[in-house]
Amino acid sequence: MELLKRKIMNEGIVLSGQVLKVDSFLNHQMDPELMMELGKEFARLFREERVTRILTIESSGIAPAIMTALVLGVPMIFARKQKSLTLRDDIYVQEVYSFTKQERNEITISKKFIHPGDRVLILDDFLAHGEAAFGLAKIAEQAGATVAGIGIVIEKSFQQGANKLREAGYRLESLARIAELSEEGVRFAD
Repeated sequence: MELLKRKIMNEGIVLSGQVLKVDSFLNHQMDPELMMELGKEFARLFREERVTRILTIESSGIAPAIMTALVLGVPMIFARKQKSLTLRDDIYVQEVYSFTKQERNEITISKKFIHPGDRVLILDDFLAHGEAAFGLAKIAEQAGATVAGIGIVIEKSFQQGANKLREAGYRLESLARIAELSEEGVRFAD
């Protein structure tokens, strides 16, 4: 997706060979026009999958997920990372490791929002090692739902998450695939 690649090149900041900072348009301040274009592109890629729910994890996956849900006309659910007084019973729980935050979280989703027979599209902002995507897929499968696909805004192709997800049999579509992060900047895989 050329618009996304231009944003990454013009506004992304390489902090290390592992970390790309995109807080000016994706995961702190958000560019609403870009979010809508991401939603349209994910909807185009997965339209034939008969998606009934969009599933993401808080917080940076919410904007592209809600835009995709809007275009597809389906509900969007986000997994919570923090325990809530209002979300204690009848929940699915899965432990995931955050590469960026270097911590483990128990993500939760209420059982009333995901059902057997649902066709779930999982969306997230970044893919590195695949922990969040696998955690969301496990929750969907615990609910008896089918993972219709996994959409990623920015994939770090030099890490193993994409390969692991594909080897596990999931359809994966990434809008920007990064082959390398260095002092010279970003080199895309495509």
